[in-house]
Amino acid sequence: MTGANGHGATLVEKILARASGLDRVVPGQIVEGQVDLAMMHEQGAQTVAPFHQMGADRVWDPDRVVIAIDHWVPASTEGAAVLHRILRKFAAETGLSHFYDVGQHGICHQILAENGWVVPGDLAVGTDSHTNMLGAMGAVATGIGPTEMAAVLALGRLWLKVPTSLEIRVRGEFGKGVTAKDLVLRVLGEIRTTGATYRSVEFSGPTVRRLSMPERFTICNMTTEMGAKTGMVAPDSATFDYLAPIAKHAMHPLAPDPDAQYERSVDVDVDGMPPMVACPYSPDNVRPLPDVVREHVKIDQAFLGSCTNARIEDLREGAALMKDQKVAPGVRFIVSPASTKIYEQCLREGIIETFTEAGAVFTNSSCSACFGGNMGILAPDEVCASSSNRNFPGRMGAKEARIYLMSPAAVVATAIRGEISDPREML
Repeated sequence: MTGANGHGATLVEKILARASGLDRVVPGQIVEGQVDLAMMHEQGAQTVAPFHQMGADRVWDPDRVVIAIDHWVPASTEGAAVLHRILRKFAAETGLSHFYDVGQHGICHQILAENGWVVPGDLAVGTDSHTNMLGAMGAVATGIGPTEMAAVLALGRLWLKVPTSLEIRVRGEFGKGVTAKDLVLRVLGEIRTTGATYRSVEFSGPTVRRLSMPERFTICNMTTEMGAKTGMVAPDSATFDYLAPIAKHAMHPLAPDPDAQYERSVDVDVDGMPPMVACPYSPDNVRPLPDVVREHVKIDQAFLGSCTNARIEDLREGAALMKDQKVAPGVRFIVSPASTKIYEQCLREGIIETFTEAGAVFTNSSCSACFGGNMGILAPDEVCASSSNRNFPGRMGAKEARIYLMSPAAVVATAIRGEISDPREML
């Protein structure tokens, strides 16, 4: 397949060409893509009225639609309860059986990942901006609005503008206590929050090939904070091994051509890289963690959770640091797993006990404190160390609160010491 200007095609160009039934597409071209998977969470309740206003009464393919309750679980306000009821009624009326309701719930992106709903080559859309996370499967995964989703539900198609692509080539070995979260924070510091607006961010290089699927989810998740339309990793043996026992439909893996044309390529060498932290009030206000440690920033709350970093690997890493330790006096530590399956795994492995014995609160699976609408809302001038993806003013409650974004290990080290800390000192 040939891409723009006679060059080879990037991964996003290949997948959108496949979805739209074309031999080739070029950046800026408007295409109509056949959607492989549509996902809704509570915001999906806003699709129901426009869906009916369009004259639709049936979903194009109920087997390709997933609903996951995740932001307010169980419903914490009357408004949330109404959204949940709208979705339950809509699912019953249209025969949508893939409904992860309270009790089987989880953060929507994690539900898609751990149940094999998105596979290589897919065009996947969701009513949440961090749908980008599923691009780690070698798919085009992107967030869309309620009216767009209403059209997708009715027709199974969506028009899109083919984005240009940024290539992030990563080499080197992570040092002890340095993680994929630190990598994506560093990249964010360079690309900035508007540097990839309506672009595809494609991660490549030997370091990315060595990343596990959960680590790839983390880096693709935060391409949203770069303004990206999607974040992607080309599929390889790690992808196929992860999906083999769980894939819900046939894979159609694609890879970028060796001579693919990128708008910009960024080389990142992680050899010797320290842990990173995004300081208030932007995810791209990134500094080396040791520099911030020297400022002795006291915290009021720590949060280990969110679609970025609440998988079993993150919670195991945190629990290993937390063992035989205590949460610092005056610090509230909230731990929220990304799905009910992960919660159950934590129960089996004693992870819940490790955290609660240390003085942390281990919650049911949900978006929890991340979005400022449920558990763990911050008061004015409070400081939070968080493993989540955003720290804009008001993100976790009061606009005067300050949020520092960091890896799960750094969050736990900070919770133990009561001030922003380097986890390497505890390993």
